[in-house]
Amino acid sequence: MPRRKLRFEQGRYYHVYNRGAGRQGIFRKERDYFNLLELMKEISAICNISIIAYCLLPNHYHWLVRQNGPIGVNKLVARIFGSYSQSFNNRYNRSGTLFEGTFEAILVETDEYLRHLCRYIHANPVRHQLSLSPDLWPYSNYLEFVGRRSGKLVDLAFVAAHFPQPGQYEAYVLSYLTDQVTLPPGLRTYLEGLM
Repeated sequence: MPRRKLRFEQGRYYHVYNRGAGRQGIFRKERDYFNLLELMKEISAICNISIIAYCLLPNHYHWLVRQNGPIGVNKLVARIFGSYSQSFNNRYNRSGTLFEGTFEAILVETDEYLRHLCRYIHANPVRHQLSLSPDLWPYSNYLEFVGRRSGKLVDLAFVAAHFPQPGQYEAYVLSYLTDQVTLPPGLRTYLEGLM
């Protein structure tokens, strides 16, 4: 397996994502989503890594995380999905790999990209036609961002710092979903490559 070129560093933000092998489902039932969310909560606290934005979809996931200490994001992902994959395989009497390969991680280097990535992640259920609205998809922290749910997998200080006005984030996501925003060419090319 080729060595990852990206170095995980304290204080940096990363977009982490992966999908099921052969685009198969990585969640079959609601309890699978809840199992992963519990692992995320527990292991992110141990690793001192903040989950900023997340969205779990039937065959893939997207996270925006911040590494707060010396433990790398790669360790977080390995611990969470090692446990999750083992549990999933046992539950459904299956064997073999659950994911397409090693997770992807991209360093987030600008504030513009950081803010846009939040809405990109939360808009995924709508863009994949799984939900009519981001607030109707229960497996993301969009509802925490807009103050309609008090979950534990959110950094409220981050939300307040980047989207200080009530309703600002909802409007920001809606503008993206209704194509009322023009993305920089490099960012548009990158995001289109994820689909």
